[in-house]
Amino acid sequence: MQAWAAFDTDGSFAPHTIPRRAAGPKDVVVEIMYSSICHSDIHTYKGDWGMPQFPLVPGHEMVGRVVGIGAEVTKFREGDVAGVGTMVDSCGTCANCLADREQNCLNGTTFTYNSEDKISGGVTYGGYSKKIVVKEDFALRIPPGVDLAGFAPLLCAGITTFSPINHWDLQPGQRYGVIGMGGLGHLAVKLAAAKGAEVVVFTTSEDKIADAKAFGAAEAYLWSDEAAMRSQMGSFDLMLSTVPVAYPMQQFLNLLKLDKTLVNVGALFPIEGAHGMMMGFGRQSLAGSMTGGIAETQRVIDFAAHHGVAATYEMITPEQIGEACEKVVNKQARYRYVIDMTQA
Repeated sequence: MQAWAAFDTDGSFAPHTIPRRAAGPKDVVVEIMYSSICHSDIHTYKGDWGMPQFPLVPGHEMVGRVVGIGAEVTKFREGDVAGVGTMVDSCGTCANCLADREQNCLNGTTFTYNSEDKISGGVTYGGYSKKIVVKEDFALRIPPGVDLAGFAPLLCAGITTFSPINHWDLQPGQRYGVIGMGGLGHLAVKLAAAKGAEVVVFTTSEDKIADAKAFGAAEAYLWSDEAAMRSQMGSFDLMLSTVPVAYPMQQFLNLLKLDKTLVNVGALFPIEGAHGMMMGFGRQSLAGSMTGGIAETQRVIDFAAHHGVAATYEMITPEQIGEACEKVVNKQARYRYVIDMTQA
């Protein structure tokens, strides 16, 4: 199968041929149309979370046409549009899987790329490729009439920012702070605004202030605006940090109301700058979250389709993957790069 792989930590992407298994009785074969670049892809090939196995084929935000189905598949027919997100298998029998939290499988989730492939052996390969074969239980139904390229980022960025809204039960009219407005953050704004929350964005990029309001934020401020930060003290019902690197978080914990929570979905590194005494006085909670189960991912797809939410993106060709990844690192993406795999 034709794919595009990173061969080193510099992100030197080039065409590469990978194996895909033949479709089993419960498998679907998806011809990938659009696959978007997540910052996790970059962290992985750079070795930020441990050295990956090269050649590495990233990509866990993809949509495409179902071109083959196994004999026992009931969820899809050939010609349907399906999405594949952050994981492609789990045990299905542990307490977490039975609670629709396959991402927390107690026997080991199989992630979409750079994960042990328990069916074929070796490692899994992601969506920077022409096709993928996946169990029907791990494929998502994409509603008709949506912007398919704009829906690809929902398979990771969308569910990653939607899951905290569900778990911490964000209600219409509540104040919701979004820290950082990149690929994750801009969808956090759109989804929370569609939920009816009063969204406030905190960004380090002045040119994103107007974008935040266009996406549905009621207010947007620069981190460096000390007066604005002081004015927000103790005013938030829930906050979400989407920043992909560690930074001192107490400045934002201070903005929470009593007994409220700041959820980190961006920096998957040791947390910096949370002060125990200050958190104690405010009885603030600092929590972590990542992706979501298959049922919850289907829920965000359906929610987005109902409310007309999709990612804001720039289309690229496979030959531009390396360049686009560097632009993501340099905060130049507005707001997701989507690879047109039909041009491969």
